[in-house]
This record gives sequence, C-alpha cells and structure tokens, in this order.
Amino acid sequence: MQTFSPGLSAPDHAHDNDLWLIFHDAVLLVVEDGEGVRLPLRADLASWPLKPQKSHYLGDLEGQHCFAAEWPDQTELAQSRWQNLRSLFGQLDDTHFALAGRAVQILEWDSTHRFCGRCGSATEFHTSERSRVCPSCGLTHYPRLSPAVMMLIRRGNELLLARSPRFPPDMFSALAGFVEPGETLEETVRRETREEVGVEVTNLRYFGSQPWPFPHSLMIAFTADYAGGELIPQPGEIEAVDWFPIDRLPRLPHRISIARKLIDATVREIAGGG
Repeated sequence: MQTFSPGLSAPDHAHDNDLWLIFHDAVLLVVEDGEGVRLPLRADLASWPLKPQKSHYLGDLEGQHCFAAEWPDQTELAQSRWQNLRSLFGQLDDTHFALAGRAVQILEWDSTHRFCGRCGSATEFHTSERSRVCPSCGLTHYPRLSPAVMMLIRRGNELLLARSPRFPPDMFSALAGFVEPGETLEETVRRETREEVGVEVTNLRYFGSQPWPFPHSLMIAFTADYAGGELIPQPGEIEAVDWFPIDRLPRLPHRISIARKLIDATVREIAGGG
C-alpha cells in the first residue's frame, strides 16, 4: 500500500492531481474509465457544474493531496457515478478504499457535531487538531471511534464460523462484538463468544486491526482456542453457527476485510502444522 500522512492544513496551491473524495449521504462519487472506477481528481471537478461543499483536508498520499467533501445531491455527472462504499470492495485498491473510509468518517463526525452535546452551542474547528470545540463550555468533540473485537475460535483443524441475519446469503464469518465501557479487549472476546454462541475460549492471541467505516468502527482481531461448551446461537444475533474443517469452509467475507484475512491466515497456519 502507498504511504498516507494525515494532515490538517491544505497546501497553498491546488494541483490538478489532488484527490477528492466526494460523498452525498455516505455514497461516494467515482469516475468511470476504461478499466473500472477511480477517485476524482481536482481536474475532473472543473468540468462539473457544481462545487463540493464542507471540504476537509485529509493529508498527503505520497505527494498527492487528498480532500473529503460533500456534494449537495446525487446529480448525474459526466463519466462518473455514485456508488455505495461497501460495493466498492475490490473495485478500488486497498489504499484508496481505506482513504475513502477515513473521508466518510470525518464528514460524518463534522455533520453530527456542529452543536455541543452538553450545552447546545454551535461548535468551532480546533486550529491544531482534528476536533470541534464548544466556545461556551469548552467541551471538545473528536471524531467518534467505536472499538469492536473479532474472534476466530479454533478446535483442532476446525474453525467456529457463524452467520448473522444481516449477512449475504450463505456467508459465514468470525464472531464479532462491540467493547463495553470498562472492559478490556480480552474480556470482550470472552463475553461476546459466550453470549453469541455459548462457548468458552482460552489462549487469546492478537492478530491485527482494521478501520471499518460502517459507520465508525475499529475492528481488533484475535484468534483463540476452544475451551468448552455447546454451541447455542444467540436469538436475533446469530442465525447459524457450526464448526467447519479448513478443507470444507463455507462462503467467506471479501478478501479486503480483516475477517477474511484472519480466516485465511489461520487456515494457512493450521495447514502448515501450526
């Protein structure tokens, strides 16, 4: 992936190759070219009738300045289309998809924190950090981040996979759940596993993390070993759950997701005798 350096202050001069991540109601504007879709450049904006609103400087992508902005509606524009961010899995490269996730979260934070949640006064941008400050009571509002754990449970050469009613047909994945106030990540793994499927785990191992902009989560992934209990799916949350041998896995999440990376890495480890 390319190296991205976050920033607050836009450069003094605009460049035709500046990247613009333009959203309307969390739907992203992409430009169509002969080989697929790409993010708009400043040069593309010059040919469109309207101009972006509420723009934010994001930072530098190896010399290419990046901006997030809102568009007033989903106007049809030449050689472009509006597309749901989830549907762009595999169409945008990993770097640009991650950048789009950053952009939509910053726009969502800006639109939902224009007024102070404590006193109701209009907030103002902080001059040296990504936050909005209430001039009346001094409360600082940072972009929201909701940590969630993901856990892949092993039992020999089998993986515990479950499906939510919200998943696409026939797709299974690792378990996941949000961290409660006062919990450690390890406590969340144990509680969520017990609540969602009724089993106990041991030997927790950190795997990795991934920002997940739907709408503002940070997924923190672990592997763990089965320690006992019978599978009992949580009503309303888990539609189906089972142990799957690594050579007979069901339909899995997209490869760009940390769930798939976690599953694939664990399959390789088991297959290699780990």
